[in-house]
Amino acid sequence: PPPVLLAAAGLVSGVLGAHLTASVGGADMPVIITLLNSYSGFALVAEGFTLRNELLTAVGALIGSSGAILSYIMCEAMNRSLSNVIFGGYATPTTSSQADLPRGQHTEIKPEGAAKLLVAAKNVLIVPGFGMATSNAQHAVAELVTQLSSAGVQVRFGIHPVAGRMPGQLNVLLAEAGVPYDVVAEMEEVNPHMEGVDVALVVGANDTVNSGALEDPGSPIAGMPVIQVWRAKHVIFAKRSMGAGYAGADNPVFYKTNTSMLLGDAKASCMGLLEAVREKLGGSQAGANI
Repeated sequence: PPPVLLAAAGLVSGVLGAHLTASVGGADMPVIITLLNSYSGFALVAEGFTLRNELLTAVGALIGSSGAILSYIMCEAMNRSLSNVIFGGYATPTTSSQADLPRGQHTEIKPEGAAKLLVAAKNVLIVPGFGMATSNAQHAVAELVTQLSSAGVQVRFGIHPVAGRMPGQLNVLLAEAGVPYDVVAEMEEVNPHMEGVDVALVVGANDTVNSGALEDPGSPIAGMPVIQVWRAKHVIFAKRSMGAGYAGADNPVFYKTNTSMLLGDAKASCMGLLEAVREKLGGSQAGANI
């Protein structure tokens, strides 16, 4: 085809791609990434048919189908359809029933105070999010688990299906850091036992633990299944700031009476928490030896 037609086709494709992506809210972006990945695979299939190249067709089919499967899994985890994500998702203005209510006061905590709660607990649940991945805090978290487990604290991880940028991302990071597979559980496994959790430590997660998804029908993420950490006896958020998540929805859990905010970079906060836990466990062991 003439270069002008190729340029025109590229321009139209670029405009359509930009429009599709720009019209989707930030919280849906992981779905769009996997969807565009699927598109690229099916485009490769078409190219393979055109060039009569079986290798291109086979590889394109694998890429296209894997992207489609990931998109389906993530939409199911958010309790939404793919058409709703593309054409009527979080970018649509909504009126939250809590929008005009005062947000309340949050309670901040230092690493020493958080370490005291963790060491005194019998059952700890750690809920990682994309913030843990971006700050590369998984190794500090893994060592924290080792220290607490050696002191007899039962530690588990609760992973939301859409935490991170795609399903399984956080599972891979935890495995890379040496976290045993048998302490990593899915959302459906940890929610029924949340009342028995003494401390829920949330590392870099927001929308996936937002109580507004269940309590506020006007929330941008209303209806999305979340890990219900607020039902634990105490909640600690290791988070950079009090800002909203990708969906732009404020998190009411921040202001609950059983929640403490450990604000700062996730890796720095986890390293400080790890050192504080080591000091407390060292002091406890020394006292026991005396």
